[in-house]
Amino acid sequence: MLIVRGAKKVLDRIGGVTASDSDGSTTRLGDWYVNVLFWKPQVALFVNDATLLPVLMPFAPASTLLDRFPSTLHAQLQALSIPRTSSEREVAEMEQIRAAKTASRSVLGVMNEFKYLAEVYAQLDGETDLMALSLRLAETPCGPLYKRHISPDRELAALAST
Repeated sequence: MLIVRGAKKVLDRIGGVTASDSDGSTTRLGDWYVNVLFWKPQVALFVNDATLLPVLMPFAPASTLLDRFPSTLHAQLQALSIPRTSSEREVAEMEQIRAAKTASRSVLGVMNEFKYLAEVYAQLDGETDLMALSLRLAETPCGPLYKRHISPDRELAALAST
């Protein structure tokens, strides 16, 4: 089971089954957070609670966003050279997805930084490929990771190697 956390306005748009207080993510990466970037077209920004790995994908149609997320994540894990067995196991655990309210201010702060950087990269560099933007954001040093592996891509690689 996967728990996706977001603000009420985002959760209302994406729908899905609401998590109970006793529900918890069974995936190795744990909970994910989601927000919407109001670009044309709108983009969903997912950030992992454990590794701070960012994943960008089209927001529309909002009603299928949670169903489309596992395949997008799988593609990004492959692009980051995560072993196929690990990425397939992670996606297999995402068969059931539940939505819940946000629980970490730290992750929300990182999401705001990724949102800003993604907008800068899109405007200044003309980068429109969401996968390329996600991979570039994954190399960003993040304060909460300074005492471990500094950036989300390195944190993910360390987690995958254990």
